[in-house]
Amino acid sequence: MNIAMDIEEIRRYLPHRYPFLLLDRVLEVEAGKKIVAVKNVSGNEPFFQGHFPGKAVMPGVLVIEAMAQASGILGVKSAHAEMGLPDEPEKDGIYFFVGIDKARFRKVVVPGDQLLLTVELLKSRRGIWSFTAKAEVEGEVVCEAEIMCTSAGKGGK
Repeated sequence: MNIAMDIEEIRRYLPHRYPFLLLDRVLEVEAGKKIVAVKNVSGNEPFFQGHFPGKAVMPGVLVIEAMAQASGILGVKSAHAEMGLPDEPEKDGIYFFVGIDKARFRKVVVPGDQLLLTVELLKSRRGIWSFTAKAEVEGEVVCEAEIMCTSAGKGGK
């Protein structure tokens, strides 16, 4: 089942807020399979003031963070589907980014770009969810990585 999510629904699933909420829209999500999300890169982003003056480049770690946020949504939806729970965000739950492997940056991301983030579930074992993720701009891969997340209740417990 493919489901689109607007910014208000994304905020229900992610605890991040400006300036660290890095997803603008989810185009599709299929629990246990994949998510496709969008990050519109604006020249008004606060990190561009210092990265870099005269040559604005989105920090690579923030591209990774955007992929991790998409992974978190896919993880919540996948866990709920796996356990037969309703498709609702956990009231006090939070997904933590716990690992990254095989990260590669292919091109820089600049103001005006639109990142298309595609994340696919690799596996889930003992509460650790593994994903493959890629970020594209106009059909060209700018970043790819394997990302790991885990869930924790309120207060990180």
